[in-house]
Amino acid sequence: MTELVNEGVRVRPAEALRPFIAYYSGYRQAGIEPATHRGLPSPYLTLIFTLHEPLTVVEHADPRQPAAQYVTMAGGLHSSPALVTHDGFQSGIQLALSPLGARAILGVPAGELAVIDVDGADVLGGFAAQVHERLREAEGWAERFALLDEMLGQRVTADDPGPSPEVSYSWERLLAAGGDLPISALATETGWSDTYLRKAFKNQIGLTPKAAARVIRFHRARLALVRRATAGRPLDLAGLAAGCGYYDQAHLDLEFRALAGSAPTTWLEQEFGNFQSLAGAAAEGL
Repeated sequence: MTELVNEGVRVRPAEALRPFIAYYSGYRQAGIEPATHRGLPSPYLTLIFTLHEPLTVVEHADPRQPAAQYVTMAGGLHSSPALVTHDGFQSGIQLALSPLGARAILGVPAGELAVIDVDGADVLGGFAAQVHERLREAEGWAERFALLDEMLGQRVTADDPGPSPEVSYSWERLLAAGGDLPISALATETGWSDTYLRKAFKNQIGLTPKAAARVIRFHRARLALVRRATAGRPLDLAGLAAGCGYYDQAHLDLEFRALAGSAPTTWLEQEFGNFQSLAGAAAEGL
């Protein structure tokens, strides 16, 4: 009989890497029920190093991409869900990359990966296999995370070019406002026209400012929803909608259906089985 394993660990990287990577999220599950998981839009690019089983993506955010399996995978910002399946066994480490630091880690700007997923070797070259092999040899999460700090720290250079100052400023303003900021205000603050800002932002980040604001607002609402469910508090979707910059609860429901594939409460039930199972869930979910 297979031993039941359900591990999830999230930590911040070393200080020097924090401008580029928000967190490492380690996961290991064995002997659980096979399931389909939605990879939801967020303000982070994704870099995944599997440990044992490959990652199976059956539907990408870009529907033109065919289903595929990955040992390592990098994915850009997107505004629609992807579908990932497993047969009861999965393990790996997911890195949440800031679009402002994507080039420093991946070697390509965030805009080049917009909406798509690629094999890690396509952007990291042989470095992807080196990291994967050493992670497989490491014992325990602490050693794996320390290994990532070491290898990625050696890869990043201080003079690596990122987005332009105007685009970086606009991204940081949107994050600080939780996505609730008129795009015209960004254009005024940068001194650029709406059209020029939109074009430059999309080329360098991967989404237009309006789409990025939408994703950031959704991400904020989703985390707040999970925190309420985890704490056993009333979900209060109307209050959640108002607090996250939506017109009303109907607007929140509409955005969840578009970006998560289902209404808020349905998403919770599908991802976690029931609200009680959220008691030990990390805010980001695995």
